[in-house]
Amino acid sequence: MELSVTQDNLAKALSAVGRVASSKTQLPILGNILLRTDSNRLLVAATNLEIATTQYIGAKVLKPGAITVPARLISEFISNLPKESVDLKVVGSNLHIKSGKYTSIINGVIADDFPELPTISEESSISYNIKTEDFKQAVSQTIITTSNDSTRPVLTGVYWHSHEGQLILAATDGYRLSERKLIDTKSEVSAIIPTQTLQEVLRSITDDSQEIDILFDETQVRFRINDTEVISRLIDGNFPDYRQLVPKTTSTNITIDKSDFVRITKIAGLFARESGGSITLTADEAKKSISIHSIASQLGENTSEASADVAGDGQVTLNSRYLNEALSVIDGDSVLFSFSGKLAPCVLKSADKNTNYYHIIMPLKS
Repeated sequence: MELSVTQDNLAKALSAVGRVASSKTQLPILGNILLRTDSNRLLVAATNLEIATTQYIGAKVLKPGAITVPARLISEFISNLPKESVDLKVVGSNLHIKSGKYTSIINGVIADDFPELPTISEESSISYNIKTEDFKQAVSQTIITTSNDSTRPVLTGVYWHSHEGQLILAATDGYRLSERKLIDTKSEVSAIIPTQTLQEVLRSITDDSQEIDILFDETQVRFRINDTEVISRLIDGNFPDYRQLVPKTTSTNITIDKSDFVRITKIAGLFARESGGSITLTADEAKKSISIHSIASQLGENTSEASADVAGDGQVTLNSRYLNEALSVIDGDSVLFSFSGKLAPCVLKSADKNTNYYHIIMPLKS
């Protein structure tokens, strides 16, 4: 293999795919990046057997070929070179790199030993084309409620499914739940995408990315953004029937300015660190206000209050971090916060009637 590429393009590609390469594995080659010519392009790829990410960059190919080299070393080396042309040449199992006054030889491993990159048949798959901004928002709104508990793998991803003619994302960790309607669809899909995969796709989005092509088959999902592809295994299993957790009616309904709600929640959270983030919210219909009380036995206590449109008095105790995270992803200037007593689920969503997102938090036992 012999070719020339620009330093900028190669550095970006190595940085993008290098995150997937894993040095903490029994297969040392998974810590390497694959470099392989493809007509007048260079394929840069990495995999950890769960996720594979590939990126194509333009190249002046003098001799086709392939090699794998340690991800961290080549990424850091190329990123520190000046923005000039970089010449790559494979000699045996070594990669010779030359750029301006810099020369280097990196010991590699022949590409034959690299795992075969996964593929998805476009003919037998379900495909979606989604605007980048919509994708980023929907994933950000749901990914925060996925679980880290590996003993319940179906909760460690976001559930993408069709329901009543819409593509919907949902996630829960058992303490909170989020659902986001994304687009209308006539296709039937049911797939749990790992959190790590979605985080990788978010990181792969660039400023010039307009749309994301998504392809589902029975066991895999592929995301294509410009010249970057991320292919991942789906999580095997059935996602719980979460809709039965959503309250049909609530006895206390509060409409409040989002910035006011965020402020009093953050202030209360400062005093709630010692008590596991526990804060108590009280809604007062007569005073048209919501107050949040928190206690830190060693530091003191705090009560913060804000004006709100309140229908029905009530009190509930929540985890301040959960409430803060929910508020950070809700659209609009006003929030509708609803609950029924101290033990029923609390619902948060934008006060906009056309909202396509809701967030549920289970109360703490006060």
